[in-house]
Amino acid sequence: VNILLSLLCASVSFAEDSEKFVNDLIQKMTLEEKVGQMTQVDKRMLDNDQDIADYFLGSILSGGGSVPDDNTPKGWINMVNSYQQKALSTRLKIPLIYGIDAVHGHSNVVGATIFPQNIGLGCTNSPDIVEQVNHATAVEVAATGLHWTFSPCVTVPQDDRWGRQYEGFSESTDLVSKLTPAAIKGYENALEKLNGRKIAACAKHFIGDGGTTWETGSLVEGIHTYKIDRGDTKISEGKLRELYLPPYVKAIEAGVKTIMVSFNSWNGVKCHGDKFLVNDLLKEELGFKGLVVSDWAGIDEIPGDYKSDIITSINAGIDLVMVPGALYGQNHYKTFIKLLKESVKEGSI
Repeated sequence: VNILLSLLCASVSFAEDSEKFVNDLIQKMTLEEKVGQMTQVDKRMLDNDQDIADYFLGSILSGGGSVPDDNTPKGWINMVNSYQQKALSTRLKIPLIYGIDAVHGHSNVVGATIFPQNIGLGCTNSPDIVEQVNHATAVEVAATGLHWTFSPCVTVPQDDRWGRQYEGFSESTDLVSKLTPAAIKGYENALEKLNGRKIAACAKHFIGDGGTTWETGSLVEGIHTYKIDRGDTKISEGKLRELYLPPYVKAIEAGVKTIMVSFNSWNGVKCHGDKFLVNDLLKEELGFKGLVVSDWAGIDEIPGDYKSDIITSINAGIDLVMVPGALYGQNHYKTFIKLLKESVKEGSI
């Protein structure tokens, strides 16, 4: 909760003593308010807008196709402002942070500038071009009232059969590491002259998403069967550090505000539930102080029932869960909130 509130302070330009502000605020928060701040819901899956206030929701997102009826910059601003009014009507008036997949331009918005995917930007071998592209994207994201883009993807794809290999800059760790800081700076420094406001970037997907083994992809009954996506990255710790970790080191050095956990497993353990990867490696060893967010219903793929998934993922170090709500068989955000509160009261978290 502390991390999420600190990110909000950076995004909406609170006073310089934001750390004290956040710590004082946490002391006033109830369990329900803290759990709500750890919950992220897709706008399409809100039962009604009042749930933002009633459940103290910390974050809303727009996945692909999740747009307002008036899909114009003004329409986006009106929608986000209406949600923000609900958040600010709560006892502690904690604002929402709104996230979106603006991964190659602000592509959910009609009329936005669309850029090549990362595989194309990687071919330029130009940090300057990457920074300019993401700068332009950040300006357009901000123009629609949003705070956070789930980008850049800093994967290092090793198998062209992986359907998301185009999201990576390159199969070369060195090139991905070279372009990652430029991507972060493009997003997060674009608005530095506008009253200190910033768009939060998100390095993803931690870790090893481009190295999964063929025919280890995940099966979710009635939803998808994958041959390689969300599969198992079967490599030693040394190889993981050599091949996939350097871009995250560079992202952290560049000041990235958030990091998203990957769907894949590492040697049989889902990254969303791997305490060594998320807490011990990312937070403690690398010293990442920002926000760690799950991928879309990513905790659901941890073996076990949903309550055990929640316990495992939060104890592993995930700060904010992209639930995202009941669509395509995912769990409802009210179920997530109920089970998370139960788990805290029982001492499991």
